[in-house]
Amino acid sequence: MTRRAPSPGPDPHESAEQTSEEKSVVKKAAKKSATKKATAKKAAAKKAAPKKAAKAPAKKATAKKTTAKKSSPEKSPAKKPAPAPEVVAVSPAVNADDRARLLAGTHHEPHAVLGAHLVPGGVAFRAFRPYARSVTVLTRDARTELHDDGEGFFSGLLPLAEVPEYRLLVVYDGAELEIEDPYRFLPALGELDLYLIGEGRHEELWRALGAEPMTHQGVSGTRFTVWAPNARGVRLAGTFNFWDGTGFPMRSLGSSGVWELFVPAIGEGELYKFEITRPDGSRTLRADPLARRTEAPPNTSSIVHSSTYEWGDAEWMARRGETPVHEAPFSVYEVHLPSWRPGLTYRQLAEQLPSYVKDLGFTHVEFMPVAEHPFGGSWGYQVTGFYAPTARLGTPDDFKFLVDALHRAGIGVLMDWVPAHFPRDDWALAEFDGRPLYEHEDPLRSAHPDWGTLEFDFGRREVRNFLVANALYWCEEFHIDGLRVDAVASMLYLDYSREPGQWTPNVFGGRENLDAVAFLQEMNATVYRRSPGVVTIAEESTAWEGVTRPTDSGGLGFGLKWNMGWMHDSLGYLAHEPVHRKYHHHEMTFSMVYAYSENYVLPISHDEVVHGKRSLVSKMPGDWWQQRANHRAYLGFMWAHPGKQLLFMGQEFAQGAEWSEAHGPDWWLLDPAYGAEPDHRGVRDLVRDLNTVYRHTPALWQRDTDPAGFRWVVGDAADDNVFAFLRHAADGTPLLAVSNFSPVVRHDYRLGVPEEVPAWYEALNTDAARYGGSDVVNPDAIKPEGQPWHGLPTSIRLTLPPLATVWLRPA
Repeated sequence: MTRRAPSPGPDPHESAEQTSEEKSVVKKAAKKSATKKATAKKAAAKKAAPKKAAKAPAKKATAKKTTAKKSSPEKSPAKKPAPAPEVVAVSPAVNADDRARLLAGTHHEPHAVLGAHLVPGGVAFRAFRPYARSVTVLTRDARTELHDDGEGFFSGLLPLAEVPEYRLLVVYDGAELEIEDPYRFLPALGELDLYLIGEGRHEELWRALGAEPMTHQGVSGTRFTVWAPNARGVRLAGTFNFWDGTGFPMRSLGSSGVWELFVPAIGEGELYKFEITRPDGSRTLRADPLARRTEAPPNTSSIVHSSTYEWGDAEWMARRGETPVHEAPFSVYEVHLPSWRPGLTYRQLAEQLPSYVKDLGFTHVEFMPVAEHPFGGSWGYQVTGFYAPTARLGTPDDFKFLVDALHRAGIGVLMDWVPAHFPRDDWALAEFDGRPLYEHEDPLRSAHPDWGTLEFDFGRREVRNFLVANALYWCEEFHIDGLRVDAVASMLYLDYSREPGQWTPNVFGGRENLDAVAFLQEMNATVYRRSPGVVTIAEESTAWEGVTRPTDSGGLGFGLKWNMGWMHDSLGYLAHEPVHRKYHHHEMTFSMVYAYSENYVLPISHDEVVHGKRSLVSKMPGDWWQQRANHRAYLGFMWAHPGKQLLFMGQEFAQGAEWSEAHGPDWWLLDPAYGAEPDHRGVRDLVRDLNTVYRHTPALWQRDTDPAGFRWVVGDAADDNVFAFLRHAADGTPLLAVSNFSPVVRHDYRLGVPEEVPAWYEALNTDAARYGGSDVVNPDAIKPEGQPWHGLPTSIRLTLPPLATVWLRPA
């Protein structure tokens, strides 16, 4: 049956101050039925069972529970019981202070007010449903319409002994919804989670914050949580409430700074944001910092996501950590996913990219940043959604499909990770809760001078936790095999790109950012502990000592470091006309002075082929033939040099134009209908053969970080523009690499070699005709002569092709 719950008299346990509206409600309710008052007084001696109250006629049920039977004076005239004290029912209406705070969006404990609560006289039901025409409480035994208290508040008092299981029937103009009451649920976030968040040590932060679909107290829905310690209040807005968060206030969970609300019946695909009331009373609508899925830009909403993806890469994951990365072959193809094949989704890329990379023989791909970013022209380096793959190409599960496809093809996946800074968009992280939160509170420390962005406050434990957990998130949830950490140098130095007076020294008076050092050490130590087989790579361009030294030895703890010095020097050398190169010979040899100070990657990345720097082949001097020959010789030198290799897309087929994110590589250069197609195909064939020989030649990678794995044969032949060196595998097997960066053929060029090798033969020659060269090769086995040369007991004579690199290995 349906009944209307009353608003009875005042609660003696609450404040004596009542609004005139509350008094009016009580007065009207009292006048409405004198019979109800009389009956209630008679019932004071004995509480009625809830079921009886529910079955009573509607009018009487709102005012009483049951009537106690009178004792017979004939049976016990001397033992008449004393009357029980009268229970004074409370007003269930929300009091003035709570009402004002809920309307203003500044209430810290909405669950203490809304929902169902035991009070003197029964159970008070309170609902805050703006725009509703009516709200009815549905229990197993009754339907009770709540009193409309105005401004979206509804209340009623039911004469029950305990809070029942109930639902709400909410009627709007043109709609009637039967729902669970979000304010009847206990917090869906545990005390351990809150403790770890407070300590800055929650390594699975993404499971505690953000939107988490779940079953809570037997009900399916989504738990929403957000860290906003400076907020006066937080409300939830989304598609499920027409982006009006007024009726969805979140509760503050103690001193943690975390706000929480479990919303029943909300799940996969719902859009949402957090409406935050700032300390100054203004409001801001913010995307979820831990959203695992977002709208595609330019839209900015977060999306509730629950992964259903089933991985198929168990074999890859089990064996990826068998060999330390610095002792394994490691050649990387760098890709900007949105422009590699413009228009392709993650799943469409999975049909093409793995086969292409596998055919070329690369061991890994490296994705430029895939985390969500609003401006495509940033190439992903200005991140707003640190926990969400960009929605431009599909869903998070679609991205997992791509990673899985690469793993099943035997290709590792590295990802650019950007923990140094974030953009100032007013719907994202900047002054998230009205004050500096993720960024440093000192403007000199927060504003990045180069990119117009904000730097993270690495000294705040919750911010470090946000970033460390983010690194783990990509490795654990998306099976990423390595993180290339962007802009490490900008993190390490307080004076990075700053003039005197624009930065503040550390506590020791130095320019080192000690907070950033501690963060990087923590991140690396945590990733290596939790994710076996994962490698972290620093883009660090200075002489900071110990970048790849373990953290327990005082280093930063990275696995590898980009060798920016080698890249800069070697490209500088190649840019000179061959006749002038003898004056710059040291630029090609200097890298070996420090080659074993860190574990290095040799990067020819996207940064070297944009913004007027020209593509790799276009950096080379001479005519088109010489440019391609230089290009091929340089790649041969690079693949033989100690360190791992990285090459940006388009450079594998000598694209002449700079890369543009708008159209990607110039694939038309490989169209057989194009006249110069053989020139570009020849360079791509060389890259394939470089990778193939490289992977099958342990001398080229097994002792990359061991000085005993390298020996100069001739490093001072500046007049000849020749470089020759030996690489050695762990068992001593050598490979001889010789580069001739002059455009002349050098016949009978004598080089010293180890005496234990009876004969040598060409393993690779970048001047071969199939690569577009002049085909000056050494087709026969080359036998050593007994003449010592270059400090070695025997020597060989061979023909050096023009602008070419030759690899020779034992016959």
